[in-house]
Amino acid sequence: MKLARYAVLAAASAVVAFAQLPSTKVLTVDVAQAIAQESMLKCRADGYKVTVRVVDAGNVLKAFVRDDGAMPATVDIARMKANSVMKFGRASGPPANAPAGAPPPPPILPDTINFMGGVPIKAGDQTIGAVSVSGAPGGDKDAACANFALTKLADRLK
Repeated sequence: MKLARYAVLAAASAVVAFAQLPSTKVLTVDVAQAIAQESMLKCRADGYKVTVRVVDAGNVLKAFVRDDGAMPATVDIARMKANSVMKFGRASGPPANAPAGAPPPPPILPDTINFMGGVPIKAGDQTIGAVSVSGAPGGDKDAACANFALTKLADRLK
C-alpha cells in the first residue's frame, strides 16, 4: 500500500514538473541597442564605416545602426548575415569544412550569405538573437567588432 502511495506521489510530481513552462531569456531593446552601438563604435575606432543589425530569437529586427559613410549595400549584407546566424544556429561564414583560402560557397538557403560578421547572441547556452556587422574590409573584421560588443556587454547577457 505504501509503495502504491509513493508511486502516485511520484507520478503527480512528474506531471507538475512537466506542466510548467520553460524559462526563456529575452533580448531587451536596451541591450540590443547597446550591442549595436558598441559594435559600430569599435569598427569606427578601427577606421571602418559599418552597418550593424541586431535581431531577437525570432529573427525580428531589434536594433539597427548605419554609420555615416557606410555603403548602402551593407544594409542588405548585414540582414543576410543575421539570417544566416538564425537559420543555421552558428556564426555566419563559410562552413567549417571549407578549404582554407577558397572563396565562400554560394548560400544554400535564400536570404543567407556565407560571409563572416554575423554572431549569435547567447544567454548561457540559449541563443537569444544575433548581431551582424557589414562594411569593414573583411568579414573577420566585421566579426571582431560584433564580438567586441558582446564581450563588453557580457554581464548584461546573463
